Amino acid sequence: MLFRMADTDPKADLQFSLQDARDALLRKLDGLSEYEVRRPLTPTATNLLGLVKHLIGCEARYFGDTFGRPFGEPLPWLEGDAAEEPNADMWATAEESRGDLVRLYERVCAHSDATIAALALEDRGRVPHWPDDRAEVSLHRVLVHMLAETHRHAGHADIVRELVDGAAGTGNGGDDTAPGDRGWWESYRRRVEDAAREAQGRE
Repeated sequence: MLFRMADTDPKADLQFSLQDARDALLRKLDGLSEYEVRRPLTPTATNLLGLVKHLIGCEARYFGDTFGRPFGEPLPWLEGDAAEEPNADMWATAEESRGDLVRLYERVCAHSDATIAALALEDRGRVPHWPDDRAEVSLHRVLVHMLAETHRHAGHADIVRELVDGAAGTGNGGDDTAPGDRGWWESYRRRVEDAAREAQGRE
């Protein structure tokens, strides 16, 4: 994670942290093949490109539709019959290239940033798919929601990328993992496994 000096502008701080999460997510695709960015590596088929696709829709809905500022580009997986398919936004079809989805994500984020710039934190909108009793929201509420949503999925991407090829950390040049070589990590993993088995034996 990047660190920012204390700022007197809360909106700028929230937007900075949101951009940090966006960047961290996209870095997890670096150096991988089309198959590797799509490969489902959990029982629920979590995959790197699907996380990006999901967040495209989140950015468009929360910063666009909520404030009457539609994104303006079609998102076919959220329209018509496609929108009825469970998890349609959580994986990329063979026809949807990584490059196209990444560029679409960058454009929708730019659209979101324009909304953030145009509104004050207290300005109100309405989330169409939230229950009526909490659908009316401020920009501040939406920024906090999308900050949590994007960091959550960036964390998913951390784990999925490690399962793909062992790469760990944010990938931004910072020292955010222990400085061990492969042998150190194998030894560390064995220690953690041994501790887990020992704890299990005490039940």
